[in-house]
Amino acid sequence: MARYGVRLENDPTLTPQDYQELGAQAERNGFEAVWVPEGGGRDSLTSLAAIAMKTETVMLGTGILPIFARTATNTAMGAAGMAAVSGGRFMLGLGVGHRPTVESRDGIPFKQPMTRLRETIQIVKALLSGEQVDFAGKQFKISGASLGAAAPKSKVPIYIAALGPQMLELAGELADGVLMNWTAVDYLGEAIGHIKRGAEKAGRDPKEIDIAGYVRVAVGDDVSASRDSLRRQVARYASNTFYRNFFAGTGFDKEMSAAAAALAEGNLDKAADSITVEMQDQVAVVGTVDECRAALEKRRDAGLQLPVIAPFAVGDNKASHRQVIDALAAN
Repeated sequence: MARYGVRLENDPTLTPQDYQELGAQAERNGFEAVWVPEGGGRDSLTSLAAIAMKTETVMLGTGILPIFARTATNTAMGAAGMAAVSGGRFMLGLGVGHRPTVESRDGIPFKQPMTRLRETIQIVKALLSGEQVDFAGKQFKISGASLGAAAPKSKVPIYIAALGPQMLELAGELADGVLMNWTAVDYLGEAIGHIKRGAEKAGRDPKEIDIAGYVRVAVGDDVSASRDSLRRQVARYASNTFYRNFFAGTGFDKEMSAAAAALAEGNLDKAADSITVEMQDQVAVVGTVDECRAALEKRRDAGLQLPVIAPFAVGDNKASHRQVIDALAAN
């Protein structure tokens, strides 16, 4: 059976009960995993814990937990807690986040992100596997840390959020999986090449690394409303330097430059108009059930082993989620 995951938006209008309903619906419909992002608002572990209470088999992942706002030990404690609550169904997705957010919202200097991620993973892996940790790194100096009896009985897979070459290579070197985002279909081959390089440099078999990625999806016959919503969503990313450079590097420099200029004037409508249909179809999936399935399979053929369907709101957010989870049932 084809593997599919689903991402539930971290949206304060969705109640914990809504998460439980949507998670249970995803499980019934044969989705392998439910991921919850964390960008602001509620933390993702609490929402996943709520889902764990109403599900039995579906895997549950943070997509992703930003590493600057937590210490490595505290991250391992959260993972151990979720592993216990879910009966061993938890996947720890980690990422560095973005400098402006980290420095303004968390009030923490965004320094040496790759080093911090590497050290976080080394410490978390050791703690989760039951070791006592003494660690002297560039970002962490730890002595006598241990989860004791709280260390999970089974392995917690670690996924890294990766867009660019360096992070993709790091995932290949250290992680059990990678979680991509907004990845253009035509860029997948190149991205996977970076993961393989990282794995081979570390003497690992690239086949051991699970390749997952968010794919924004809207299913329905009225594609104009879906495309409208999608264009605005993509255009907003033009204000984030990191994503703007990522999109530009994967062939959409023209769209991003025009959108960024329009956003600088405070004109979101004009910015949204800059996002071409070609770009929309490279980075997202919109259309009838059959069109969406075909577009998702195209990504699987390009090497995306676990497409994680990310419903986006066209009108009511919960209804949009329910519709996509039902329309694209994996079983």
